[in-house]
Amino acid sequence: MCCSLRGGASRLRRSRYEARRMTLTVSGLGIGRTGRLLLRDVAFELAPGTALSVRGKNGLGKTTLLRTLAGLQPPLEGTLSHDPDAVAYAAHSDALKATLTVEETLRFWAQIYATDNAAAGIAAYGLDHLRARPGGELSAGQRRRCALARLVVSGRSIWLMDEPTAALDADGKSQLAAVLRTHLGQGGSAMMVNHGEHPIECTQLDLGVFEAAPEAARLDAFGEAVE
Repeated sequence: MCCSLRGGASRLRRSRYEARRMTLTVSGLGIGRTGRLLLRDVAFELAPGTALSVRGKNGLGKTTLLRTLAGLQPPLEGTLSHDPDAVAYAAHSDALKATLTVEETLRFWAQIYATDNAAAGIAAYGLDHLRARPGGELSAGQRRRCALARLVVSGRSIWLMDEPTAALDADGKSQLAAVLRTHLGQGGSAMMVNHGEHPIECTQLDLGVFEAAPEAARLDAFGEAVE
């Protein structure tokens, strides 16, 4: 998860309702994985108050795109125009420590993000009755809700989400939809990869049109595209 703490505590200690109205602009982006260029000339804009659904076949680079936008790997080409401190990423893996309780986990992330939003994350996903339960004793759906609550805790405006509905039951999906609508209504934005039905209405981004041609998909030893 992108969690840069540059700029001083005074700027980063903000409530979840601040630092909104951030736009993510992508132009001419090229991304790759394990020595192979996957996508080229990716271009789109994620405006405040909007949600974007990333579509594409398996292996095309949907997760790689989210990881690149989150700052976990560099782009091979093109530019990103956004404040990295405005981005929070919820990966497909829940990444919870088995020995930490739900409350300890969210308080830890509140410290990382320099916010005081742990209680807001617990409330958003109905985790109050689980706050003292260790991560190793949570069900798959409970673990997913705790992982998604980190986005609320972050106080950041641009949410990147990989399979957010995975393992969620009907109640969990309803909670996710309510959280997303509140986030968008306050000027935040969301970009998600989801193979099933999306929790809210989204604009579609089809990555198939950006798939790198076979002759452009090879990378040299320095990670540069070979023309």
